[in-house]
Amino acid sequence: MDILTTAFPAMGNALLLVLQPEQLMYMVAGVLLGLSIGVLPGLGGIAGLSLVLPFMFGMEPVSGLALMVGLIAVIPTSDTFSSVLLGIPGSSSSQATVLDGFPLSRKGHAAQALSAAFSSSLYGGLLGALVLTGFIFIARPLILAFGLPEMLMITVLGLSMVAILAGRVPLKGIVAAGLGLMAGTIGAAGAGGSLRMATYDIPYLVDGLQLVIVGLGIYAIPEIVSLLRQDRAIATGGSLGSGWGQGVRDWWANKWLSTKCAVIGVTVGVIPGLGGSVVDWLAYGYAVQSSKNREKFGQGDIRGVIAPESSNNAKEGGGLVPTLIFGIPGSGSMAVFLGGLALLGLSPGPHMVRQDLEITYTIVWSLALANVVGAGLCILLSKQIARLTTIRFTILAPYLFMIIAFAAFQSRQSLGDLAALVAIGFLGILLRRFDYSRPAFLIGFVLSNQAEAFANMANQIAGSRFRRGWEAGFEYIFTPLSIGLLFLTILSIYVGIRQAKNIRENIDAPTGSKRAPFIFLICITAYLMVAWVDAFTITRMGDKIFPLTIGTVTLLACFTLLIQMRRAPETHEMFVDLESGGDDAKAPHGLWSTLAWFLGLLVLSGIFGLIIALGLFLVAFFRVRGGFGWLLSLLLAAAGIAFIMFLAGVLGRDFPPGILQSFFNLPWPFT
Repeated sequence: MDILTTAFPAMGNALLLVLQPEQLMYMVAGVLLGLSIGVLPGLGGIAGLSLVLPFMFGMEPVSGLALMVGLIAVIPTSDTFSSVLLGIPGSSSSQATVLDGFPLSRKGHAAQALSAAFSSSLYGGLLGALVLTGFIFIARPLILAFGLPEMLMITVLGLSMVAILAGRVPLKGIVAAGLGLMAGTIGAAGAGGSLRMATYDIPYLVDGLQLVIVGLGIYAIPEIVSLLRQDRAIATGGSLGSGWGQGVRDWWANKWLSTKCAVIGVTVGVIPGLGGSVVDWLAYGYAVQSSKNREKFGQGDIRGVIAPESSNNAKEGGGLVPTLIFGIPGSGSMAVFLGGLALLGLSPGPHMVRQDLEITYTIVWSLALANVVGAGLCILLSKQIARLTTIRFTILAPYLFMIIAFAAFQSRQSLGDLAALVAIGFLGILLRRFDYSRPAFLIGFVLSNQAEAFANMANQIAGSRFRRGWEAGFEYIFTPLSIGLLFLTILSIYVGIRQAKNIRENIDAPTGSKRAPFIFLICITAYLMVAWVDAFTITRMGDKIFPLTIGTVTLLACFTLLIQMRRAPETHEMFVDLESGGDDAKAPHGLWSTLAWFLGLLVLSGIFGLIIALGLFLVAFFRVRGGFGWLLSLLLAAAGIAFIMFLAGVLGRDFPPGILQSFFNLPWPFT
């Protein structure tokens, strides 16, 4: 009651603090910085917060909070630009936006998609701030209600979204998800440290694959290659659509969907460990399941933009609940945010809510105001930025690859990052070509580690309970909350299987001969068999159960699909091959000649280091592929190198060296 009686005066005092000119200046600075970073694919909130941490020393707490919260609030809004305009997820929480946002952009409705997304983001962010206000008082019992069984069940609920995103052939969706789950197990096991599909001869694989690299490889590389082969603008008609006004009206027409998805975002954000990697898929899946007309999802349905964008902004408010009340980060960006709080002399926890209520509400008000400022700026700029879709893609492609390569390097600062990006990008190209669900693969990869961790911990605790008696074990596992989540999972799978054929990445995908799709599936099966045998040889039981189980199920799906392929005619949807017809088959440039450019950059980086390799790559690309003169090619290359050097300098990053640097001691940025 003491907190309740002081809540309203604290809220008023906090609002007065935030509205001070100095604090508003810091908040707007954070918004502008977040907008700049969010537009660049793959960087996201962790990179942005890491950038401002050095400036936290000695800063006044309210000013520092305004700066950090302003940055956090706008990144889930501004990362929509690359998802909609380029088909490249701006961050892990904007992957689902690509499914419908990018098709809208290619149809010439980029401004409409962006404005609908920003309106949804604004609404979701404000709702998240409102819920954060209430959760300050009621969140503790809710968070404590989620034990290991409940965490495991909500992870399984996330995996059930695969049923919705499976595509034309459900078995292909299962194979893609299983492949993603198995890819997530590569490296040292979390429980016992056993190496899976990795050896100490390849140190890069010991720590597994990074989400930023997998996300960029599965989505960014295939889309860049596809558009580059066609050598035209992203928007075929060059029209920007009806502008931001139509997008706002679209959001208003779907305001209840936006509200429900924002609630999903807040709920997922409150639960530590889930973060933003799954929230957009949950919201997208709900939008599909709850809609009567589902035929346009995956082809450019505005509801497929509104749903995930409402949720991924709302999750920031939810993510601050465990961060502020328990000091438990709900995501990677929240972990960095905790570091910033420590530098400001603040210690999050229950005592912060009781003793520093004004500081707590300063965060709430900053979050709300930053969402308004950020969304407003994005809406005002959307029409101008959307004009990027009318530029010849040959000009944009090398810059985009340069940026995502730099973003990929931020995970480990290793040349292996670029090799992994190209390798996973090649897998993404093949998944797209043969119509395997890339969203299903990403969901599997994102949830792999936490599904295994929760399953192992729940199994250990449940095993000890079962040894005491069956009742104790069942009471631990089947709580009312876990039973409710299990029911939602079953319902999601049932509805998803019925509606899966309505969600297609490629609308009128052509079918070709049996040979190429059959060989690709055999390659997947061979990898899964090798991974299964590798897991079987592990001596520690806790490290082998999960990959063995997933591998067995996925292999059964592969063998079943192979048998069906042997019996089905070549016109069956199992044999979709984009190289047999459509835009890919008609493209003036071949797949392998286009890939050769990126492989060339990889080879040059290994020899000369990234920055020199980029210079050679950009000049050669603009001169040969772009057909520009030497002077213009040199100027365009110099502009790209200057930008990436500026970005690396501001972030305090080095560029990975090559063989050349082992013989010569070169200065930055050639080190």
